[in-house]
Amino acid sequence: MMNPQSSARRAVKSAAKARPNAFGDHLREWRQRRHLSQLDLAGDAEISARHLSFVETGRAAPSRDMVLRLAERLDVPLRERNVLLVAAGFAPAFPNRSLDDPALAAARQAVETVLKAHEPYPALAVDRHWNLVSANAMIAPFLAGVAPSLLAAPINVMRLSFHPQGIAPLTVNLAEWCAHLLERLHRQCEATADPILIALYDELKTYPIPARKTPHLVGAENSLAVPFQMRMGDDVLSFISTTMVFGTPLDVTLSELALETFFPADDKTTAFMRAMQPR
Repeated sequence: MMNPQSSARRAVKSAAKARPNAFGDHLREWRQRRHLSQLDLAGDAEISARHLSFVETGRAAPSRDMVLRLAERLDVPLRERNVLLVAAGFAPAFPNRSLDDPALAAARQAVETVLKAHEPYPALAVDRHWNLVSANAMIAPFLAGVAPSLLAAPINVMRLSFHPQGIAPLTVNLAEWCAHLLERLHRQCEATADPILIALYDELKTYPIPARKTPHLVGAENSLAVPFQMRMGDDVLSFISTTMVFGTPLDVTLSELALETFFPADDKTTAFMRAMQPR
């Protein structure tokens, strides 16, 4: 099995070597990633295709407002919008503070309030690389049999889900659940071009996951979404997951934070989790 940290470091170094330096190169990369022609992007940004072409080739320098307008139209992540601004010769526009920064105290409190309020059902918060940021008390029982090496910081939630020493052996519908997670991670890789996420995606595909069943066999007939089904002793618990993000964030850290909440998909799971809640 590959070393996850070494793989991530190699991916970052490789991406750094291939990363464009000029603003026009960055812009072209994001435009092509979004499958837009120069004419399409120029129309969305309300500029001429000729001027956009000049910006991409370096024959014209964009204003700060134009950089931000183009980044908005291309749905570039805030972290990468800062990269675009610097490449164009401007200062970054979006702060990138640690979650324990006093300026983010209100956001941090909001996260903890949501996690606590979701009990007796499990909920957790993850960063842009799926590393665990925080979790409520109902997550711990699901990690009881996980190898200590996987619980060393930073705890990667995706790796926990796929690793044979993680929760994969207890996941009843492992093929369907992991296929769902891989599809989601693939979309994130496409949206962000983050080399660490790409390395994580490549790593997860090496784990021994069984083949996925045909779509009409996934879950129960009345399922509304792919459930997460986990064996706890003699019981099988079934959850539907949802994702929460901060609306219109202006901080890089907040824009990359996600809260994963799990709701019981049947009455048996509801009763089990309520009985498990600490008194």
